[in-house]
This record gives sequence, structure tokens and C-alpha cells, in this order.
Amino acid sequence: MKGARVLVVEDEPQMLRSLRLVLAGHGYDVVTATTGQAALAEAMRRLPDLVLLDLMLPDLDGREVCRRLRERSSVPIIVLSARSEEQTKVEALDLGADDYLTKPFGTDELLARMRVALRHAARARSAPVFQADDLQIDFDRRRVTAHGHEVALTPKEYDVLKHLVMNAGRVLTHSMILRAVWGPEYAHETQYLRNVVLSLRRKLERDPSHPRYIVTEPGIGYRFRVPDEQA
Repeated sequence: MKGARVLVVEDEPQMLRSLRLVLAGHGYDVVTATTGQAALAEAMRRLPDLVLLDLMLPDLDGREVCRRLRERSSVPIIVLSARSEEQTKVEALDLGADDYLTKPFGTDELLARMRVALRHAARARSAPVFQADDLQIDFDRRRVTAHGHEVALTPKEYDVLKHLVMNAGRVLTHSMILRAVWGPEYAHETQYLRNVVLSLRRKLERDPSHPRYIVTEPGIGYRFRVPDEQA
């Protein structure tokens, strides 16, 4: 989305320069910060449409920056980090990050993830009907249609599907979904969630073994992928 303002939080000069050139070259309005405190100040002053956040900053841990940003704003946050451990990714996502890219990453992948995050932020969450190809969800009537036929879902299946759809394009950790749907005391009951996701795929996907909508983020959780956002 050309013209969107992107706050790049990165303390490594070469990476910062590269990101600024790439993003500006694709029509983005780029704002930069090299410390966590500066990032928080810039986010409040410049009101970016998207934040690209490195985790290894000289003053604040990037996860703390993510937490503070999320307390003040719903701006999409994509973490960019050389740390590839699943636990680090889960922690960042649980603190409010929308996505996570491990360095080194390709320019095309970064731009694609940014487009998804921006489209998700712009999508009207209050829309009474969600439509993606042959899947339709009428939130007011709690009615789900797939492949032209109404699909009967259990209450938990519907609640999981709704939570994923309302966060389409965003990686949701197992614990995030479990807390939202089952409650905080179920945050570690991942088998409950796996069973529901398997059932949803059987009911909604043309080929459950190769899901188009509910995709797995290995070791982390799930992402609802809208077909026209796959590129």
C-alpha cells in the first residue's frame, strides 16, 4: 500500500540503510529509530501505519518495546530478528506482534508480509459478513457456508474460526487462541486446539491435508490466510 508510513526500528546501520532504501523505493514513507525509547517516542509522534521492529536494541529489549507499543496502539508490528528460536517468536507474538521474520530474509517476502499486515489493519473488523472465495461467514447469524453449502460447527469450532478470521493474516500462538476461546486457565491445553483445527479443516477445506485457510505455523500456532493475500 503505497504511501503508508512505516517505522523501522533497527540499530544496525547497514540493515537500517538497506531497509530505508528498499521501502522508499516501493513508495513507503519511512521513519526510523535506532533505540527502543526512540521507537516509542516516534510511534506516538508520527503515528505509523506499520512498525518493523528488531529485537536486539541497545537500550530496551525489542519484546518490551512490542509490549509497550501494543498497550498504546493497534498498529501492526512485524518483528525482524536474527533470533530464530521458537520460544522467542512465541514470546514476541504473545506480546502483540503480528508477524515475525527471521534474518536474513528476502525483500519480496518482507514486502508481501507488509502488504498482508496493512490489508488486515485496513479491513473493517465490524463487517457483518466475511467472504473469501468459497468460504462465507455471517457473524450476525453465526452462519458458515463453504463450497455453497451451510456448514454445521460446534460452538468451540465457530469461536476458534471467528477468532482466526478476525485476525486474518496474523500469526496467533496456541496460547493466544486458547486464552481467547477457552479462557486463561486453558492456555497450555494445545491438544484441545489441535482437535478443533483438524475438525475445521475437514469441514471447510477442499483438501484438509493442504489447507488454504487455516495454516500451521510450526511450533508457534496458526494463521488464517485469505487466498488473495498469499502473495
